[in-house]
Amino acid sequence: MREYAIYKGFEITETIKTDVVIIGAGVAGLYAALNMDSKLNVIILSKLGLEESNSIYAQGGIASIRLATDTWESHINDTLRAGAGMCDIEAVTVLVKEGPDNIENLVRLGVPFDRDENNNLSITKEAAHSCDRIVHCGGDATGYHLTKTLIANCRNKHNVKIIENMHMLDILTENGAAVGVVVKGENRNYIIEAAHVIIASGGIGRVFRNSTNSVCSTGDGIAAAMRAGAVVKDMEFVQFHPTALIYPNDNMRFFLISEAMRGSGAVLRNRKGERFMQKAHEMAELAPRDIVSRSIVKEMTENDLPCVYLDITFKPRNVLKERFPQIYENCLKRDIDIAVNWIPVFPVQHYFMGGIKTDTNGLTNIENLYACGESSCTGVHGANRLASNSLLECLVFSKRCANHINSKKHIKPTAIALDLPEKAAKQLDCQTYRSRIRDLMTKKGGIVRKEKHMTDAKAEISGYLEELKGTTLNSYKEFETLNMATVANKILTDALQRLESVGAHYRED
Repeated sequence: MREYAIYKGFEITETIKTDVVIIGAGVAGLYAALNMDSKLNVIILSKLGLEESNSIYAQGGIASIRLATDTWESHINDTLRAGAGMCDIEAVTVLVKEGPDNIENLVRLGVPFDRDENNNLSITKEAAHSCDRIVHCGGDATGYHLTKTLIANCRNKHNVKIIENMHMLDILTENGAAVGVVVKGENRNYIIEAAHVIIASGGIGRVFRNSTNSVCSTGDGIAAAMRAGAVVKDMEFVQFHPTALIYPNDNMRFFLISEAMRGSGAVLRNRKGERFMQKAHEMAELAPRDIVSRSIVKEMTENDLPCVYLDITFKPRNVLKERFPQIYENCLKRDIDIAVNWIPVFPVQHYFMGGIKTDTNGLTNIENLYACGESSCTGVHGANRLASNSLLECLVFSKRCANHINSKKHIKPTAIALDLPEKAAKQLDCQTYRSRIRDLMTKKGGIVRKEKHMTDAKAEISGYLEELKGTTLNSYKEFETLNMATVANKILTDALQRLESVGAHYRED
């Protein structure tokens, strides 16, 4: 019998019918909707409103071949190299070859890409890329401008409806196929019956204490898919960004110091002002993220340091303000003038290479259930994502989701008969559970892992998970805590099973 977060007696207030329901209003969800046949009615559900998604915080840009001197083979090889040999070559080839057409489509949609003096799209280089191929918007505000443009286009589509502040609780299935979702609004619970369900709900960053992720990134889509019987893959591969500003905001989200800054020549220094990455890797500061992150942790641990420093003071102030306006302003708010001061940074959780296993059309092992973006695992990232391939993946595979749905014969869903489990009503200390999960994952399931640490963490989190599974949950925070425990437990399970160190999964033992 499959699992549900909801239970017998859970009150459903209303049923809504549609052709396609998309969970998540980041780049993947929005772009999927824009590519859907206009004859199909599409509902996009946003968990915390359109101002909150990982996409909107993305800085660096989108990797896509632009130069005549660049090649598909080069971008493919860079991706495979960063992925430590764990990438799916078919998916990587699709990603790279279909990238340029999607960039041109974004231009037609009005995405305000930065341009050079000849009015060509500006491009830059980021870590582990062998060529300049990163397009960007607003200097270091690519995600913001991209997301805003896609939202505006979706609002102009007569067949697309965006509903904010809706929390998905469960995916509904019948006879091995997805037939809708259960969602929680502010005061009401709904069933949305749909012929096709797309999970584009983002990553799992808030399962960790320190993350660049939006507050809504608690693995909801992945956990719900697991309960529905979807296969997940590569859950042990969690990427930590080497350079986050050490001061979090009020929501405990750490501000990212973009990879593009090191691509522009910024160097890492210890407290004595010494560079240390040259000894760690031949590409120094432009080494893959997992290597840079571990090198920083090693430097901090050996010298009892709270952080290291990123130095880009050799660049003129006007250049920094134009190329990195968000970073410049955010650092200045902390009295850090990046034209004269080194930036205090340390590694934090940033991206999730694992997720719901899909084919190259975004289809899962469950009929009519799709996934795209960070909640999916297409195999393109392998053990370690190449910089700026993430937004590219959102575009390429969400469009493929839409095209696959467009090509299918559409059958209106019938009334859903729910066979729900009985659960016990009791008080839960969810705030303590959430805090403990984050502490355990950060200290024992993070950048450097050991068997004993992970075993201890898994034992404690498994206890929380079993209690949450058997309890009647009511608030969205309680359902969210169940999802956090579900994905955290699976990350540790898979990390314990992979004995060798590869990519972002590093076993110190």
